[in-house]
Amino acid sequence: MEFIPFAFPSIGQEEIDEVVEVLKSGWITTGARTHRLESDFAQYTGAAEAMAVNSATAALHLGLAAMDIGPEDEVITTPLTFCATVNTILHVGATPVLADIGPDGNIDPRSIAERITPRTRAIMPVHMAGLPCDMDAIWELARKHNLKVIEDAAHAAGTLYRGTHLGGKESKSDAVAFSFYANKNMTTGEGGMLTVNNPDLAERVRVLRLHGISKDAWKRYAKTGNWFYEVIECGFKYNLSDIQSAIGIHQLKRLENFTATRARFAAMYHHMLAGVDEIELPIDNAAHRHAWHLYMLRLRLDRLTIDRAAFIEKLRERNVGASVHFIPIPLHRFFARWANRRHNQCPRALELYPRLVSIPMYPGMTEEQVEYVADSVKAVIAESRRRRLAVA
Repeated sequence: MEFIPFAFPSIGQEEIDEVVEVLKSGWITTGARTHRLESDFAQYTGAAEAMAVNSATAALHLGLAAMDIGPEDEVITTPLTFCATVNTILHVGATPVLADIGPDGNIDPRSIAERITPRTRAIMPVHMAGLPCDMDAIWELARKHNLKVIEDAAHAAGTLYRGTHLGGKESKSDAVAFSFYANKNMTTGEGGMLTVNNPDLAERVRVLRLHGISKDAWKRYAKTGNWFYEVIECGFKYNLSDIQSAIGIHQLKRLENFTATRARFAAMYHHMLAGVDEIELPIDNAAHRHAWHLYMLRLRLDRLTIDRAAFIEKLRERNVGASVHFIPIPLHRFFARWANRRHNQCPRALELYPRLVSIPMYPGMTEEQVEYVADSVKAVIAESRRRRLAVA
């Protein structure tokens, strides 16, 4: 078996042709394709407004900034996430507060409740691996304490919560941020989307997204052809280009098929790895649709003769790429200044982290490759068993 990378994008001829058309058109920055992607994504999710940006990080930052969250404010999020989630809180001058995870690896609403203070302004849940958080409990906390909710759905394009897409009109969150990075459920290479259902908030996000230029400038240009602009806020350069959106338009069309394929591969892994005592399989929830951005094994290290690093290396020797999601926020050197604070103690996240291994999961895989990955996991475990028996 040739090397199976941990992740690989599925790009079709339609995406290639659309990009070529954009390049030939002479209009390669934000334009008609980006507006089409926004419209299509809003229709797909059921959101009132969808605004394309150059990353999910930008989407989170814009959401916080547009809601005037800043110095003196606290934002509660999970320790088991990529650093970008916490970085955006710091970018607006707010203080990140970490709530511990529950058994499914997502942020635990009970831990959130324990860490709400008079300074808390928002909750930022992360839908880990594409499994939705307990949003009903989070929305109830937000209602009770008058808090904003900004969902980090970087892993969760295609996820359904109680039968509806994240960020749709039934959502009680203020904003939802999606990622279109190269390894995500759909891609534009780099890019993201912010969905909101409040038109006033959407208007402010659009102003902040491009240098703080008044939206009236664009209306005037469309009507008269005369270019005049006025900067009304200190904004950012977060727009998405038509080259990237050309890819996204066709990726979105394929997202349902991508999600179905991921679910099928997850079911294969479940079947082939069931009953292997040395690992625990990812948790699912039948009430929702898991997008299966990641398939995260949990090693039972007390039953293995190797640690996680050796386990990953053994898989690589068998031409299987693997990764780790994620190094908990308190373990990064930059965030050490917050790690020891009482309200940031997250023992469950720190206990789970050394056990996590993500194995290949993407729609471009073949069933033969999925079977080979599962067989390789079992082979590495069988080798560990033999060593354990030999020592015994």
